[in-house]
Formats: sequence, structure tokens, C-alpha cells
Amino acid sequence: MMPDFTAEELKDAHRALLSTLKKCEKIDAAKLGKSQRTLLERRIAALKVALSLIEKEQKSFSQEA
Repeated sequence: MMPDFTAEELKDAHRALLSTLKKCEKIDAAKLGKSQRTLLERRIAALKVALSLIEKEQKSFSQEA
């Protein structure tokens, strides 16, 4: 069960995670070692999941209004 968050908290979290995702995607993975590249790929995947879940929750807010 997810804790309840306000629409403003979700908006702020989405903005912060999206910024982090964009920064991660700008990193030149070719310059990283194998373990750092794997970690970067996993972070990017996790950020995309988190953003998707936040967007889903935001949609439920807009449908309730």
C-alpha cells in the first residue's frame, strides 16, 4: 500500500526525478567501466518506473477532481 501524497508532492517529485533522468541519459556510457555502465542502466530503468508510477497516481488525482 502506498502512502498518501499530495498533488504538489507528486508534482515536485516528478520534476526532480525527470531532471535526474535527463542528466543520467546525457552521460556518455562509453566512457564508463562495465560496472558503472550497468549501474547507470539500472538507475535509468528505476527512474522510468518511478516516473511512470507517479504519472499513474497523478492521473487518479485528476480523475477524482
